[in-house]
Amino acid sequence: MQKFGILLLTILLGFILSISDPGLAVAQNAEPGGNAPEIANPESKSVASNFSAAGQTTAATATDKLDINSATKDQLKQLPGIGDAYSQKIIDGRPYRTKLDLVHRKIIPQATYDKCRDLIIAKQPKAGAMAPAPK
Repeated sequence: MQKFGILLLTILLGFILSISDPGLAVAQNAEPGGNAPEIANPESKSVASNFSAAGQTTAATATDKLDINSATKDQLKQLPGIGDAYSQKIIDGRPYRTKLDLVHRKIIPQATYDKCRDLIIAKQPKAGAMAPAPK
C-alpha cells in the first residue's frame, strides 16, 4: 500500500511539473545514458510555443511570417528559392489575396512556392484602412 502511495505521488508531481514548467518536465525525463531531450532556449517566448506534443519545433507563427504584400525586395530575397527576379515579380504583382496567388498568377513556380510557403503570409488591410474615395 505504501508503494502505491509513492507511485501515485510521483505521477502527481510529474503532472504538476509538466503543467507549471514544460521545460523542467522535459529535463526530468532525461535518460540515464545522458541523452536528454533538447530543451528550448530560455530566452524564447515560451517553451510551449516552441515545442509540439511530439517534441518537434513548430512552423513559424503568423506573426513570424513575411507578408508578401508589404515586404521589401531584400526581405523577399532572404526566402529560399527567391532571388532578384522573383522578388521583383512578387512586388510587381501586388496585392495578393492569398499566398497561393503567387502560383495561381504564375509569379513563381510551384517548386519555389513549396520551399517558402511556411515562411510567408498575405496579410489583408484592415477594414477601416480602406476608406471610400471622396465624391
